[in-house]
Order: sequence, then C-alpha cells, then structure tokens
Amino acid sequence: MSTKQQVLETIKASPHPEVKVATCDIDGVLRGKYLSKEKVLSAIDKGFGFCDVVFGWDSADVLYDNAKLTGWHTGYPDIVAKVDPATFRKIPWEADRPFLLADFYTTEGKPYPVCPRNLLKKVVERYQRLGFEPYSSIEFEYFLFDETPHTLHEKNFQNLKPLTPGMFGYSILRASANSEFMTKIVSQMNGFNVPIEGIHTETGPGVYESAILYTRSLEAADRAVLFKTGMKELAYKEGKVASFMAKGNQNLPGCGGHAHLSLWRDETNAFADSNDPNRMSPLFRHFVAGVLNGLHDLMAFYAPTINSYKRSVPGVWSPLNATWGVENRTTALRVIPGLDPKATRVEQRTNGADINPYLALAATLASGLYGIERKLPLDQQPVKGTAYELSTKEVPHLPRTLAEATERLKRSLLARELFGEEFVDHYVRTREWEVREYNKAVTDWELKRYFEII
Repeated sequence: MSTKQQVLETIKASPHPEVKVATCDIDGVLRGKYLSKEKVLSAIDKGFGFCDVVFGWDSADVLYDNAKLTGWHTGYPDIVAKVDPATFRKIPWEADRPFLLADFYTTEGKPYPVCPRNLLKKVVERYQRLGFEPYSSIEFEYFLFDETPHTLHEKNFQNLKPLTPGMFGYSILRASANSEFMTKIVSQMNGFNVPIEGIHTETGPGVYESAILYTRSLEAADRAVLFKTGMKELAYKEGKVASFMAKGNQNLPGCGGHAHLSLWRDETNAFADSNDPNRMSPLFRHFVAGVLNGLHDLMAFYAPTINSYKRSVPGVWSPLNATWGVENRTTALRVIPGLDPKATRVEQRTNGADINPYLALAATLASGLYGIERKLPLDQQPVKGTAYELSTKEVPHLPRTLAEATERLKRSLLARELFGEEFVDHYVRTREWEVREYNKAVTDWELKRYFEII
C-alpha cells in the first residue's frame, strides 16, 4: 500500500470486522490486539491507548522491580500507539485479515523514548539526512519440533521430538520430506509481505535457515520481527513448534540471526569500489571500523539473553572477538565483495536468533555511522584463516556473559551518544533484571551435579 488513503479503503472493504495490530517490546516480542475496524479507522491519526506495562515487564510477563520509566510508582498508564500505514499487510493464514504495526508515543505526541522501532527510525533518519539509504536483511536459523505448546510444558522442555532426525545440513532429502510445509512457509510469508529469498536445512535435527529478502533497513526489521512471530504461528497450525533460542541444545550448534547491510546513494551501492582489492570503498572501511569499535560496548543488543552467550564458543559458527575478514565466517564481520557491485555488503555475525531485530540493526547502523562521521581508519588487518585461534592479547574476547555485556553497556559513553541516556538506562535495567532472575534459578545441571554427591 502506497498511501494512507489506500490503506483506509482496503480496511473498510475487508470482510473482517477486526484488524490485528501489534507493536514490539524491548525483547523483540510482538504485543498486540484485535481491534474493531471502526476503532482503527477512527484512531488512524491520533492513535489509541496502550498500557505501558509492555515496557515494564520481561518476556515472561514478570514485572520489573527496578524500572524507572514505568512501574507501580507511575501506575502503569496508557501511552499512545499509532499504526504506521506503511506496514499494512494481510495475514494469509487468517483469511487475509488486515494487519498493522504500531509505534509508541507519549501523550504529548513525542516518540516514546524506549520504543525499539522508534530507535531504529531515528538512526535511519540520520543516514537519510546525509543522503544515504541503509539496506538490510536478516537470516534466521531456528529449530522445528513435532510438539505443541502443551506437550512442551508436559515434557518440561526435555526430550523434544525434532521435525527430522540427524545432522542434515543443506539436505534436499530432509527438505523433501517436509516439502508441503516448506512450500506453505514460503507462500504464506510472501503473502504476508515477508518475502523469503531462500530456505534450507541447517546442521542439526530439525534445524532450518530462512533468508529474508533485502530491503530498506526499517522494513527489513519489520519483516524480521514478523517472520519470527509468523513462523511460530504457521508451525502451531501444523502441530509444530518453532524455537529461535540462540542455543537450545549444548551438543548442537546454536542459531544465528545474521544481518547483511549496505548503504546506497543515488541508486548506487556506496560500499562498492571496483578499484579496491576487496572491492571496499573508503566509506565501507569507515563503517566496518565503526562497528568493530562498538562491538564490545553494544554486545547486549546483539546477544540480549542469558542463553545468547551459550552460543559463543569455538567451532559453532559464532564469532568470539571483534574481527573482520573477507568471506570469513569465523569473524564478527564478514565482508562480502560480491560478484556484482550491487551485492557488496557486510554480514554482522554476532547476532543470535534471539535478537530484537530493531535493536540489533540500530546498534550496527549507529556504530557504523559513528565510524563514517569520524572517518575511523580500519587499522585491523582482515583475518585469514580461523579467528577462533587468535589470542586475547591480539584481539580481546567479546563479553562472555549477559552480566559482563550489561556492565559494559552501563559504562559506555558511546552507547549514550548513539542512543541517548533514557533508552540506555532503561535497557540496562532490563538486562540487569534478566541477570538477577537467572541468578536465582536452580538449574537441572546443578541438581544433577550437586544434589546427591556434595
């Protein structure tokens, strides 16, 4: 849909009496409602009330006890949710029900300071003022299980049956065994305006990877967050469950949420330079230098959960240090020269599949812009061979736990310069809460290790 008026007319003509509306919380979880057509149409300009508790609780709906922005001390008031007509699409698996994403605003009409989509919009606007348009794509790895939400809990999330057994990466055989489901995923996602460029099995039982088609960065994040939720909904309808945990099994590789990025100006890829040995323009080199400069401070955006860091071990396709290389999948940043200048880009490989796409893209783009504006030199040489064997004296290890990453973010002047005090303060508090909740937990590992013998 190209105009607000077209969206309004389409909603009016819909046979559905309701419209599905959703917004993204700090953890990347979509929170939403079914609203009557009349409600949406009347609120298209001024918005509608939405309880700010979505920024006052964690992914399990447990209320934070350390949040300053909202809480019992504020009474959890309504804030304003405004649908973005540009996000309009129809949900194929709900008989083409109209759907819209919404952004949060204060009652005074200002962008709500901790709304993830607002944060990415601000970063993109900074590029646009300089004449650039950032393009991005996110590819997700995820596990599929022959389970239901009920059986997950009945089994206590143990001994789950994967969609297919065995280690069948890039398997035509395994994909064929579930061809009807795979075809449905592609067709339904395409109908949801989340076009899938490719889908294939990954290494591990029931593991798949889906690459979402490249587009402008805000739309790329929209597609990514909608893919994760849409994939779960489609799996439910087939009696299956999709999991985007970064590390669901200690004996198997983890799941990444790698982001591909480039900058365009006047329909030309500003990252490409055919005269450079690696086809990298000076601007591209400044961008890479900026992202590397910010990796340690911003790691909590790329690895936002306790589980994220279980993926950060050698040999499971997850980077361990702030490095870059040309077509090197052991480094944090993989520079892809491409067979065509249009394809020159960088792959940000620190992201797990558990990212909030808005925050991960905002962090990468903002730190890259920091490098461009300051013309940071890319002094680090590209890694040839494995980056896993570099000593910490050569390249310091990235934060190894959420506690370490959160403390680094808390002390970061760079993060505050990029995102503002209010956002960083709130996000740090949510990660500190996550660490405290984990520290209280007694795990199966502890019970098996200590219960009887100690």
